Order: sequence, then structure tokens, then C-alpha cells
Amino acid sequence: MPTLSEALVYLNGEFSPLGEAKISVMDRGFLLGDAVYEVIPVFSGVPFRLAHHLNRLNNSLKAIKIPEPLEQKSWISIIEKLCAQFTDENQSIYLQVTRGISPTRDHVFPQDAKPTVFIMAKPVDMDTLPDPYQGVSAITIDDIRWRYCYIKATTLLANVLAKQSALEQDASEAILIRDGNALEGAASNLFIVKDNNIITPPKSENLLPGITRDVILELANNHDLVVTESNISLDELGNADEIWLTSSVKEVVPVVTLDNQPVADGHPGEQWKKMKLLYEDFKKSLSPQPSH
Repeated sequence: MPTLSEALVYLNGEFSPLGEAKISVMDRGFLLGDAVYEVIPVFSGVPFRLAHHLNRLNNSLKAIKIPEPLEQKSWISIIEKLCAQFTDENQSIYLQVTRGISPTRDHVFPQDAKPTVFIMAKPVDMDTLPDPYQGVSAITIDDIRWRYCYIKATTLLANVLAKQSALEQDASEAILIRDGNALEGAASNLFIVKDNNIITPPKSENLLPGITRDVILELANNHDLVVTESNISLDELGNADEIWLTSSVKEVVPVVTLDNQPVADGHPGEQWKKMKLLYEDFKKSLSPQPSH
């Protein structure tokens, strides 16, 4: 199995080792953050909800007026080739599309720019992820991001600063607060549980439409768990029986400490334990079945 620097990546129609892949310094993704991206988990060699991720990518591209650079079958073919390099059961695919190279540094879209497409796969070391059964700590912080948070853009400086604030307070995540409501984490979607009712903020321009978020809603509805999409005030967050964070790689993780105060009894809650089992069963159902 290749090391990460030796592994092949895809860049603008060519496969090359990661250590040899290069972009122009005039690429607008580098100069202006004029780009969008996706992170796709891979379980047992199977990209997780690939069609959903590619649909969200296309929505982001349309929102910032970058033409779709590849057809779906081409995305799938490239991703399958990159995943085949690793034997690890768990991987992640990073996929980025920029507006391309500009002859000068200018805010205005360049004419006839060809999008830059970069894709890489890497194994996920599960030992580096937090133990979900121990839970994580989170802080609340003012949301200073732009309005169009539904676009999965590479311009993540506000998210980076929020995550760094969390780290400096010995926390794993920062939950973003805007106009008195909790929206999502800096790199995750948000759920709370109150009186056995699972609640998550509705989709809007203020948060990313998470793929894992949607899976949690489907699982809850399919297994007769009470789930609601509604705003979560800061007071409701602070008085929640349970708080969950969801993302493609970390999946669904309980928050046991918020702003240095325990969430309920300071341990993962019963509703989270139910959802964790449902999610694990759902992942197993996606694995290729052995032939007989």
C-alpha cells in the first residue's frame, strides 16, 4: 500500500503521486478561495452516498457559477481508481474544484477559464478520531461567517478561527450562534434531544446541508423516533438533554460538556446510543455482500 505522498491523486485529467501534483500560483482557488469542495467517506471500499455528495457539489458549483467540469460517470471512475490504492476499510475522498487559472489577480471572473479539478483519497486512522462513547466537549461562539453557508466553499477562515478557539479551550468543536440561535458546528451539523424529541435546525442559507445530517433524519423517521426540524435557541441548547454533532468522517458524536458545563449528567444519552446503533447497522447494510 502506498504512503500518502506516494499515492496517486487526480489533477486536471492526469494521475500523479501527491508529492508531484502542482497547481499554478495564479489559480483562483489559491489566490481568492474561489472554489468549492466535498469530503466523501469510504466504508469497506464503497463511497458513502456518492450520488448525494456529487449532487451537493453540483449545487455548490451552480451557486458560484462554475460550470460542471465532469460528468457523473467520470467522477465515479476517478474516485474508484483512487480508492483502489488502499486496502483500509475506512478512507475519505477530498474533492476540490476551483474556477481555474486567471491571467491576472482580479475579482472579476476570467473569460474562458477552465476549472481546476483535484481529487485525492487517504486512509482514515480511526484511532485518531474521538471515542464517541466518551463524548466530546464543545463551546459556543458567535457566527462570523458569510451568509451563504449552504455552499461548501473552500473559504473557511471563519471556521478555522472558530475551531482554533475551541482547541484553545480544550474543546473539540465550536457551535456557531447567530441571532440567538444555534446553527451548526464549525465542521459539523447540530442535533439536540429534549424530552426524547430529536431536533435539528432546518436547512437554510445559514448552514451546510449535511449528508450525514440527512441520514440521521431518515433513520429517525424509519425507526419511529420523534424528530423535528426547527430553530434551536441558545437557551434550548443549554438546557438540552443531549447534544449531537454529525459529519461525514466523525459520523454522530455526543457532546457531554458545553462551555465547561456538563450536558445533562455529562454522559452520552440514551437517544444517542439508539442512533449510534442504527447508524452502524445502516453502514453495514452498504457493505458489499460476499458471493457464494
